[in-house]
Order: sequence, then structure tokens, then C-alpha cells
Amino acid sequence: MDISVVVPVYNEEESLPELFDWIKRVMTDHNFTFEVIFVDDGSSDNSWKIILDLKTADSSVRGIKFRRNYGKSAALNKGFDLATGDVVITMDSDLQDSPDEIPELYNMIKNEGYDLVSGWKKKRYDSKLTKNIPSKFYNAATRAMSGVKLHDMNCGLKAYRKEVVKAIEVYGEMHRYIPVIAKWAGFKKIGEKVVVHQKRKYGVTKFGWERFVNGFLDLISIMFVSRFGRKPMHLFGALGSILFFIGFVIAGYLAYAKVFMAEYRMTDRPLFYFGLLAMVLGTQLFLAGFLGELISRSSTDRNHYLVEEVI
Repeated sequence: MDISVVVPVYNEEESLPELFDWIKRVMTDHNFTFEVIFVDDGSSDNSWKIILDLKTADSSVRGIKFRRNYGKSAALNKGFDLATGDVVITMDSDLQDSPDEIPELYNMIKNEGYDLVSGWKKKRYDSKLTKNIPSKFYNAATRAMSGVKLHDMNCGLKAYRKEVVKAIEVYGEMHRYIPVIAKWAGFKKIGEKVVVHQKRKYGVTKFGWERFVNGFLDLISIMFVSRFGRKPMHLFGALGSILFFIGFVIAGYLAYAKVFMAEYRMTDRPLFYFGLLAMVLGTQLFLAGFLGELISRSSTDRNHYLVEEVI
């Protein structure tokens, strides 16, 4: 199969028929073999019924229904598991991403050798105050911290080589940082393409102000996990050892001063408490690294979701 299109869905019943017809028209015009995987992320409207109707009418439709809302990352992760196409395209279900971009994205993956291509909504129709300006700061910070030079890290329209989606794990709210995750997984050729951003036609956005706080925290998390997720002792153990050594040197100096320099009691000096604190914190950090190593080796169900139905 040429292309798998993965579409996370959350209360978008109005847009689904139009979106699928648009995708199908593009695929037919370019003679692609394809599948469209709709992942219903616990919608409370008739989205799943629409997906079932589309499946009845066309066998290229596949669907996954979650029992509750797990979030976009969970939806993408399950869609990636199900995808069989040589190239995997992700797009939002609100019609703001244009399926007309699919042929060029496919070409960049198959013929230009990219592992991942991210859309860049250079001209946006969102509110400047609530989305455009914060998005610029967010993308600038992410580029600086991760080294992935993309202008629009969070664009829902992306294309992947199949090997990429089968190798990475997306959880929590890490869908914003899939290019960073792919880079740390060893996929180096990451590009971008200017894509058309369309005004929302139906419904309202499902994301609020909290995404900016969550995005910043997730960035810190992904940078830590990327570097130390499989080796937490390298961070916590090193910091703990340094602190413990500093505390030990302080304690040794005070003991020497007490014995050989006949100074007053060690506990009368504030330096004693700094040394004691350093040794306690050093020990705790070292133990945290040790426990982190045990957890990282035994965690096998981080992406366990209750799937109600697969069609």
C-alpha cells in the first residue's frame, strides 16, 4: 500500500464525510493505493457513527474507537500501530489541513529520501494573540533546545516513512515533539514543506491556554527522556555523586579542624549543616537514579489503552 492516512478524531462529526471525500479524490487522481485510519478519541457526538457509515460505503476506511478521551498522542500511537502504507500521513480532522498537500509530501518521502516531513503553516488563520504569537515563541524555544530546525513543530499535517512510525513511541502529550522523538531515534533527514492552512469550517478548537504550559513542561520532559530515559543513573547518579563528594570533603575538613586545630564543636559551624545537606541530597539523587534504572527496564505497558472496537 502506498499511503496510510491517520486522522485523530474528537467531536468532529460535521467534517468527517467531507474530509474523507477530499482525501479519496486526491488519492484517486494520483493513482495511490491507500487507507484512511480514523481514531475516535472518545468523542461524545456522532463521530463514530459517521466512521462506521464511511466504512460500510468504502473498504479503504479503517477505524479505532477509544472508550474515553486519551488525547491526540494516544490516538496517533494506535493509528501508527495499525498503519500499513509505505508512507504515513497524519492530519487533523477539522478540515484545516488540506489533503491536496499529500502528493508532494509523499514525493518528498519516497523520492527525495526524507524520513519525516512536517508541514509549515506559514500563513495562519488563527488568532494572533492566542495562537500565532505563542506558537512562534514555542517553536523558537523548541528549535533552540532540540536542534530540530522546523518552523512549525506542532503542525498536524506530517508525512513519515513507515519505519519511523513503527520505531517511535508517542505518549502523554508528546505529539507536539514527534520530530524530536524521531531525531533521537536515529532518523536524521527531517524536512518541512509550506502548506496551506484553512479556516475552521465546523465546530470550535479543542485546545485551550493550558497547552502552552503543558507544551513547555513536555519539552523539558522529552529532552530529559531523549537523553536519559534509558540511562537515568547517568544524570541522577552523577549529580548525587558530586553532591555527596562535596559534603564528604566539608565533613572531612571540619573533622580535621576539630582534631588537629583544636577548633570548637563541628555542629557550631554553619558549614557543617551545608555538608550534611549535600551528603543527604547526594544519597537521595543516587537512589533516584538507581530506582529510575529499575523502572526503565521493567516498564512495558506505558501505551496500554482500552480499545473498544477495531474495524
